[in-house]
Amino acid sequence: MAPDTVSLRYFLVLAQELNFTRAAARIGIAQPALSARMRRLEAELGTALLVRNTRSVVLTAAGAALAESAPPALAALDRAWDTARSAAAGELGTLRVGYSLSAGAGTAPALVDRLMRDSSGLEVNAVPMATPEISPAVADGRIDAGITRGEQPGRGVRRYLLRRARVGVQLAQHHPLAEHQEIEIADAAAYPLRLPDRAANPVIHDQLTALFQDTRPHARFHTPAVSFDMSQRDLYDGVTLAPAGEAAITTQPAGLTWRPLRGAPSLTFHLVLPREQSPLHHHLRAVAKNLAHELHWLPN
Repeated sequence: MAPDTVSLRYFLVLAQELNFTRAAARIGIAQPALSARMRRLEAELGTALLVRNTRSVVLTAAGAALAESAPPALAALDRAWDTARSAAAGELGTLRVGYSLSAGAGTAPALVDRLMRDSSGLEVNAVPMATPEISPAVADGRIDAGITRGEQPGRGVRRYLLRRARVGVQLAQHHPLAEHQEIEIADAAAYPLRLPDRAANPVIHDQLTALFQDTRPHARFHTPAVSFDMSQRDLYDGVTLAPAGEAAITTQPAGLTWRPLRGAPSLTFHLVLPREQSPLHHHLRAVAKNLAHELHWLPN
């Protein structure tokens, strides 16, 4: 049976000092207690480690060998304890995070960066996914967590509010409405409004179209034939406006700008986790909560 590590660490201090009084003072225990520890250690090992006399302490051959070999063994043991603690705290392992493209403008990258900087033993694999696929993937374990825009439906998951973002419109810098710091919803509805296909995110699509349901004449919506991010000629030409969250500011192409819509409810981003959560999930949630507070993602 291996000796207890406390006595072994005391022995290493004594092997350096070669004096019971100094070693006991350095450790912070009484000299008789240190002597008793050393006798017990020698009994456990079945051999003498020290030759004692009234003036000095001398290491035996066994003591010298132990003094040389014990430090790396204790360091390895310390690393094992640290690894176990890190795993228990959710700071070790692989975390698979799915995120919607709209969350990739700033929310997902900020959280992934913070996780990797705070936990060197954590590997984060972040993958863009279609929004409706994220909650089911979390529920069945294909991914560990998800970041979605809007409170997406789904069983077997828990959602935690991560961020609120203002709603506005993306438009050409030369557009007449760009002169306003805020745009009235009715004024925006006077122009064709460009939205991605509803299938990409039904929750947000319905929230954005609901903003304009009471305007007269009725708002005109159209979906581009190609993806929103690739074809924006109608925006550049000033023909169309694109309802969008304020995250659009961080990825603003040259020639376009963003203005908030006065009185519009905020868009939300959620962290999606399984109902049954591991230490890894608890750690992710704690990091996300701290980051949201630090970046003012959830203003009062």
